[in-house]
Amino acid sequence: MSEPIIVIGAGPGGLASAILLASAGAKVKVIERLPTLGGRTSSIEADGFKFDLGPTFFLYPRVLEEIFRAARTTFREEVELVRLDPQYRIIFGNGGELNAMPDVARMEEQIAALAPADAPGFRRFLNENRTKLERMEPCLETPFLGWQDLINVRLLKMLPMLRPHQSLDTYLKRFFQDPRIRLAFSFQSKYLGMSPFRCPSLFSILSFLEYEYGVFHPIGGCGAVTAAMARVAQRLGVEIRLDEPVEEILFEGRRAKGVRTAAGEEKASAVVVNADFARAMSRLVPDRLRRRWTDRKIARKKFSCSTFMMYLGVEGTFDLPHHSIHIAADYERNLDEVENQHVLSADPSFYVQNASVTDPTLAPPGMSALYLLAPVTHQHSNVDWSRERVRFRALLLRQVAKAGFTDLESRIRFERVITPDDWDQKYEIHQGATFNLAHSLDQMLHLRPHNRFEDLQGVYLVGGGTHPGSGLPVIFESARISSRLLLNDLGMTPDTKWAPTPELAPMNLETA
Repeated sequence: MSEPIIVIGAGPGGLASAILLASAGAKVKVIERLPTLGGRTSSIEADGFKFDLGPTFFLYPRVLEEIFRAARTTFREEVELVRLDPQYRIIFGNGGELNAMPDVARMEEQIAALAPADAPGFRRFLNENRTKLERMEPCLETPFLGWQDLINVRLLKMLPMLRPHQSLDTYLKRFFQDPRIRLAFSFQSKYLGMSPFRCPSLFSILSFLEYEYGVFHPIGGCGAVTAAMARVAQRLGVEIRLDEPVEEILFEGRRAKGVRTAAGEEKASAVVVNADFARAMSRLVPDRLRRRWTDRKIARKKFSCSTFMMYLGVEGTFDLPHHSIHIAADYERNLDEVENQHVLSADPSFYVQNASVTDPTLAPPGMSALYLLAPVTHQHSNVDWSRERVRFRALLLRQVAKAGFTDLESRIRFERVITPDDWDQKYEIHQGATFNLAHSLDQMLHLRPHNRFEDLQGVYLVGGGTHPGSGLPVIFESARISSRLLLNDLGMTPDTKWAPTPELAPMNLETA
């Protein structure tokens, strides 16, 4: 391999790919559009405050641990993790609250306080989903490069347990009758930008992962994770260049041969795209080179919701949980307004991260770094954020008082707001859809853009826009899948801990 592998984007998927490729002996360059590392998993720092830009929950460290071991280090050597207790608090707009506890007995007590008859369902839920995850893991770790990959014994055996056409809420009725308890085990579908009343039931594993393996806070925030990944990558010899947008992927025919930036052209043996899928295709690849994923076809796809964000440096501290989730009194209506009507709710659900209660490095003494998020519609003509920004900000500040965060306005010492328009224009996220392509049944497995991108040669995808989907552990898994494929195609051998499965057929990059 005479030319390096170029990774477009220094987000978590791109950095994980760089580590895996470099640990196998490949020469790797990472080129990032922004002046900071991490993409949406980066940090905002100002006036002594520090906030995660995007993800704040860290789940299932196993995948990243195995990636770090490929680089001859460990995740826990590089990042300090704190397991949260309680994991988060859920406040139900129609009455009651629940602290998600990290051990079974105390969680049963929490459930019994709201719905005594539902408490025994918790252990049954854990037991069934433990088996479900064991059966699903091989599929989450395997590329789906065509419909033929669906016809394998492992997947067919899983179908009765996966119940693919059943919604998450319907599935949970097997364990919990109180709708509030079902919401406590299904709101995690918002990590995928989906409603629990439409999200496929297989994603019950998301809440299972929280209780089986814990919810963690990395000291310094989730941005500390991507900073550690960059350090590890650079120790392996990876070159990381920031503040250098890739303007174009260069092709000979349909085969990627490099990239062009303002600094000039860079040749590559292969290109890994760790950028918002739809935006990257429209900006970096001529439409004429794409067959399945043309601009016209992408426009017909379903995209996730977006988020309205507030990052507040506040005077004073709050004796409240690290994570608080408030679910609107009429949650189905709230979700319908977000996903179908594309209007702003009068009573939006919201999430508050009060990370300073766990991590004093995030704010000056006696102050708090608060992160506020409300799920809202992706970019739509119904909502003009140049007009709605101020009004919705005021509404959200009123809403968070329901979670105990009162009198914020007068105590704000730093503030930043990000709307769907900002996600779209400043962060290059198509339609501001922060969770990428929706995870509906017609956009999963082989129906998502393939890890070895099917429309082009020598192009590989990582991140939420490819298989397996969104969420940090899943994005790390996409990096493992794509890296296996790429190394296999180059005739290189990855570390045995994440080596390709025997049925993984290589593609000759020179003749494909």
